[in-house]
Amino acid sequence: VAGATGWFERVMNRIPMAIASALLAGVLARFGLTAFTAAQTALALVLLMLATYLVARRVLPRYAVPLTLLVGIVHAAWHGQLAWDAVHVDFTWPVFTAPVFNWQTAFSVALPRFIVTMASQNLPGVAAIRASGYDLPVSRLIALSGLATLVLAPFGAFALNLSAITAAICMGREAHEDPARRYTAAVSCGAIYVVIGLFGAAVTGLLTAFPKELVAAIAGLALLGTIGSGLATAVRDESHREAALITFLVTLSGVTIAGIGSAFWGVVAGAVALAVQQLGRKSAAGKDIAPACKMALDKKTEAAKAAAK
Repeated sequence: VAGATGWFERVMNRIPMAIASALLAGVLARFGLTAFTAAQTALALVLLMLATYLVARRVLPRYAVPLTLLVGIVHAAWHGQLAWDAVHVDFTWPVFTAPVFNWQTAFSVALPRFIVTMASQNLPGVAAIRASGYDLPVSRLIALSGLATLVLAPFGAFALNLSAITAAICMGREAHEDPARRYTAAVSCGAIYVVIGLFGAAVTGLLTAFPKELVAAIAGLALLGTIGSGLATAVRDESHREAALITFLVTLSGVTIAGIGSAFWGVVAGAVALAVQQLGRKSAAGKDIAPACKMALDKKTEAAKAAAK
């Protein structure tokens, strides 16, 4: 319904690019911070991965993240930090659960989940798409994701949305220098998701086997480029800079109010700040324009009198 009516796209169209970019940077910056706070408990691992990333970005930029992950895994294995006992290779099949409609559940579970998904996932997801320079039909994407959720919800896929994190990785320059060819990263990612779904239990065990510092470091390093681009776009326009910074900081704070995450409240705070700033500028502009108009009118009157004489 949100996609068919187009109301969500109209809301997104009213959000300035500076605030949208600040929102994206704020969502992703939390992962960047976690990558470096992991150094408190695994300094050698994080420093080695950071050094590998920097060198690879210079020599083989497209493969910087996979090489960094590989080096991190080798380091963890060398020091006996991989818990292979948690990994069990087995297929995971979808389990059908027949839906049962209930008004109470619809209002207490479905409606809050819809609000959270739209505010905390689709909102930064669209921001990621637009910050990367793509102008996609937002209403159609929302409608298709809603229909896919409707079909796949009985199998456990009940919150399909436009993820900001995966989208940011697939649409960055690391995916391909040519923006028109970056779709191959999304297709590859989708194929990997299918494999991960079929081996869900094994993948969960594999992530558990890795040190949490390794997972945090690779997630943060993979998003550095997107975080930097988002911040650069957010502060580029001086007239929107302060509102963008407020959006970034509120989003980064991770605050949750009324069950809604900081991504939504970051946009609200930034929009309010921008509205107040623009209102002040308009008032000041009006005060400045009035005397200027009066002076111009007086000059024209004096010129007319001089010509008449």
